[in-house]
Amino acid sequence: MSVIKPVRGTHDLIGEEAKRHDHVIEISKRIFSLYGFQEWMTPVFEYTNVFSRSLGETSDIVSKEMYSFQDRGGDSLTLRPEGTAGICRALVTNGLTQSLPQKIFYSGPMFRYERPQKGRYRQFHQIGAELMGVSTPFADAEVIAMGYHILKELGLDEGAVLELNTLGDKNSRSIWREALVNYFKSVQAQLSKDSLVRLEKNPLRILDSKDVNDRMLLAQAPLLHEYLTKDALEFWDKLRKALDQFKIPFKENPYIVRGLDYYSHTVFEFVTEKLGAQGTLLAGGRYEGLVGDMGGGDVPSIGWAAGVERLALLLENPPIKTNPVVIIPFSEDHHSVAFPLLQAIRYNGMGAEIAYKGNLRKQLERAHKSKALLALLIGDNEVNQNNVQVKDLISGTQREVSLTEIVSYLKNKLAN
Repeated sequence: MSVIKPVRGTHDLIGEEAKRHDHVIEISKRIFSLYGFQEWMTPVFEYTNVFSRSLGETSDIVSKEMYSFQDRGGDSLTLRPEGTAGICRALVTNGLTQSLPQKIFYSGPMFRYERPQKGRYRQFHQIGAELMGVSTPFADAEVIAMGYHILKELGLDEGAVLELNTLGDKNSRSIWREALVNYFKSVQAQLSKDSLVRLEKNPLRILDSKDVNDRMLLAQAPLLHEYLTKDALEFWDKLRKALDQFKIPFKENPYIVRGLDYYSHTVFEFVTEKLGAQGTLLAGGRYEGLVGDMGGGDVPSIGWAAGVERLALLLENPPIKTNPVVIIPFSEDHHSVAFPLLQAIRYNGMGAEIAYKGNLRKQLERAHKSKALLALLIGDNEVNQNNVQVKDLISGTQREVSLTEIVSYLKNKLAN
C-alpha cells in the first residue's frame, strides 16, 4: 500500500518547525496587546464575493489563486486568501461601524493556489493587524512601528528594510491613471498578455507585474509623486515625519503598489535579502473604501499582514520551551504518589511531565535532553517515608524533600 502524502503546497508543522511557528505567534500577540489591539477570529471561508469584490477582479489573487467551490446549497464559497476582507465583513456584520476606532489583530491559515517555494505554501499562516476608523497619517506610522516592533522582538530587524510609498488620494490617482493609460497605450505592443488585460480593466495592476519586459517598461512610466494633490502631499509629508519621530528608518520606493486594489495613500513593505527574490517579511497599507464594499460605509483604515512561515524560517535561535520538572517513578507501584504529585505541581502553575518507561539511567538521559531542570525520583523508600528525591539536573546535586513541602520547595527553587 502506497504512503499517503500531503497535498502539494501543504506541510505538517511538527517538532522544531512547530516551535518556531508558535514563537512567532506568541511574540506577535504580546506586542499587539502592548499597542491595545484585540484579537478577532473570522471563518476560514466566506462567500466568494467578500473577496472578489474587495480584492478586485483583475488582481492575481482573484483571477488565479483563490480556492473557490460551491457548497451543497449552491452558494459560492472561498477559502480566505487573506485576512483584511473578512475583518471588514465582520465589522459590518457585527454592527461595529458606529463603534470606531477598532484596533484588531488576527492569526490563522490562509489559502492560495500558487507555485510552492521556500517559505511560501498553498496553505500558509498569517498574522495581521487593522486599525479601523482613523484617518490621520500618525495612525499609519504607529501601525508600521508595531510591525517593526514585532520584527525587532523576533530578532529579524537587522537587515530588514522598510520600503515606503504613497498612492495618494482619489484625485491624485485619477490624474495619474490617465497619464499611465496614455503611456501604456504608447508601448502597448510590448506589454505582456496579462498586462494587456489589465490595461483594459485596471491599469494600476500593471505596476505590480512580475514580467521582466513589463518591469523594463515601468522604468519609464510616469510616477504618482508627480501628480500628488496638495492634501495627498501633506499626508505623505506627515507620515514620513512621524516615522522619523518613531525612530523607524525607511527607504522611499515609488514602485510599491501592493497586489490588491483597495489601497490608498500609504503602502509599505519590510523586505530582506535573506529569503532570495521573494523577500517580503511584512507588508500593508491604508485603505478607504473596503468597508463600504461590504455595505458599511467608508471607514478609513490602515493594516498589514506577515507570513508566519517566512518569519519562522528566519529565526536563528528561538527559545526552547520545556517543562522544568520531570517525575520519575521507579515502577507502577509508585504511581499512587507520582500521579497526585504530578497534578499538584501543574495546578500550582508549574510545568511537569512523567517518565513512563525505561530504567533510571535512560529516564535521566531523556530528562537532560528535554532541558528539564529538576527530576523527582520516587521509589519504595520515598513512598514509605512520604518524601521525594529532588535531583538538580544542572548541578547534579540531590536532596530529600517531604511530600508536604515539595510544591512550595519547587516554587522557590524554580523562581531562583
